[in-house]
Amino acid sequence: MLEEVERWLADRSWSVADRPLDRLLAVKRATGTTVSVVLPALDEEATVGAIVEVIRRDLIDGRAAPLVDELVVVDSGSTDRTAEVAAAAGARVVHRDEILPRIPAVPGKGEVLWRSLLATTGDIVCFVDADLRDFSSAFVTGIVGPLLTEPDVQFVKAMYDRPLGDAPGQGGRVTELVARPLLNLHWPQLAGFVQPLGGEYAVRRSLLERLPFPVGYGVELGLLVDALHAVGLDALAQVDVGVRLHRHQDGQALGRMAAAIYRTAQQRLSRGHSPGHRWGYPPVRPALTQFERGPDGFVPRTHAVDTEERPPMLEVKEYTGRRVA
Repeated sequence: MLEEVERWLADRSWSVADRPLDRLLAVKRATGTTVSVVLPALDEEATVGAIVEVIRRDLIDGRAAPLVDELVVVDSGSTDRTAEVAAAAGARVVHRDEILPRIPAVPGKGEVLWRSLLATTGDIVCFVDADLRDFSSAFVTGIVGPLLTEPDVQFVKAMYDRPLGDAPGQGGRVTELVARPLLNLHWPQLAGFVQPLGGEYAVRRSLLERLPFPVGYGVELGLLVDALHAVGLDALAQVDVGVRLHRHQDGQALGRMAAAIYRTAQQRLSRGHSPGHRWGYPPVRPALTQFERGPDGFVPRTHAVDTEERPPMLEVKEYTGRRVA
């Protein structure tokens, strides 16, 4: 590990207990900083309501000056009762297609996160996945805390244990098999992040609006790498919030996720004139073929790999027009 990363781990890795809620509320009142929490959701009726209820109970309701100013669920085209459950629990629900209708939406988590910048106004934007079970508001206070108390910190990711069934620490298979090797090999300054692909992170709007957003599963890696280049390692941090319990995907779904993450990394490497780019190696083919057994043997199924990226929101006229207004 780089000496720079060892120092960063000592200086920029914290626990949620380091910043009690009362301290955060006092700093927020003194600075006037506003906080938006965004839950991207696709068919999450089983879990989204409980997450919203916890955030409202602990961080909004009954407080003259709440920690969270906006709690928004962005529905990504759910076919279940996600929107109804989230609204009943107390969130403002916005459908993905209602945000920036001039630009047709495409499927993907990154697409939803990008559009959420137009649906929120907070100085700090905190993203939380909508499939978490046994949710604790520490996920929010942990990652928002450094942005309130440390003026030079701009991007904070949650770190946590990810059990797989009864096996502790065995979740995050794509992280260990794809993302961590990519980061260690190509962006070793980011090797200290425990959960680089985690969906729980908080960022200053002033940084988020400057970054491009991969539309699919590559969004977490893309934002992290681009943030490093934009503001440097010391502006990034991570906070231990305990244990993350959520729904795990099957192997083929993880394969498609891994392909999107690799493609996101490859796009950033090509912009930096990687060795493959310099020597004229063929470009990465944006497709993934997987196999399923049928009655006559294995059948190939080819899936497109997300390649599209949305531009920084500062380049979108509706967004800049809102800022001027």
